[in-house]
Amino acid sequence: MRRNLIAINLLLAVLIGLAGYQIRNQYLEQLRRQKEFMSAPAPAAPPPVVQIPPPHSQISAANYIAVAAQLVFSKDRNPTVTIEVAPVKPMPPLPRYYGVMNFGTPRVILAAASGQRQKSYSAGETVGEFKLVSIAQSGLVFEWDGKTVNASYADIIDRSAPQQESSAPQSSSAPAPSAAKTVSSVTSVSSADASKPGLETGTGIKACQPGDSSPAGSVVDGYRKLVTETPFGKSCRWEKVN
Repeated sequence: MRRNLIAINLLLAVLIGLAGYQIRNQYLEQLRRQKEFMSAPAPAAPPPVVQIPPPHSQISAANYIAVAAQLVFSKDRNPTVTIEVAPVKPMPPLPRYYGVMNFGTPRVILAAASGQRQKSYSAGETVGEFKLVSIAQSGLVFEWDGKTVNASYADIIDRSAPQQESSAPQSSSAPAPSAAKTVSSVTSVSSADASKPGLETGTGIKACQPGDSSPAGSVVDGYRKLVTETPFGKSCRWEKVN
C-alpha cells in the first residue's frame, strides 16, 4: 500500500514537472514571436489617391452684367451710372455803395440793390444776401454762400442819378402841360446836383452823395459839409448847423 502511494506521488511529480516544462516552452515561444513581431519593419502603406478637381474657368465681370441689370432692388449695382451735378448757384449783384463815415467805428452806406432803401452798416451786419465782413480803405469784403468776395468802391458805387420826387402841389389855375414841364425841370436839376446833403444817417447828420465835389465847410440847406481823415481814407458827412 505504501509502495503504491510512493509510486503515485512520483508519477504526479513527473507530470507536474512535464507540465511546468511545457508551460515554460510555450512562454518562451510567445516571447520569441512577440520580439520578432516588434522588430519586424511595418509594411509601407500605399499612397493615398488624391483627385484634383478640374480648374475653374476665368471669372470676368462681363459675365455678370445681366445679373446687375436685373437686380431691381439694388440701384447701386445698376451698370448704367448717372452722375448728377448740382447746379451752381449764381451770385446775386453786390450791394450798392453810397458813402462811408467814421465816428470811432467805420460805417458804410449801402443798399441791397440800386433804387432800394439806403442804410448805414458796420462790419458783421447783413446786406441782402451778403454779410459785410470788413471795411478797408481799398474796398469792402463780403461773405456770400461761405465764400469771401472782395469789392472795390469803384465797382460797387451806385453811379445812377438819384431820383427825387417833387411834392410841390400843382396850381389849378396853371395849365397842365406847363406844370408838367416845371416838375420835370425841377427833378432834372435836383438829380444832377450831387453837392447837397444825401440820406440822413442820424440825428442832424446826413451822408455825402456819390460825386460830391463841394469843398469842406460848404453850407447847403442848413447843413455844413465836414471832411475828416480816417485810417480808411477821407470820411465825408453833412452836419446840421445850429
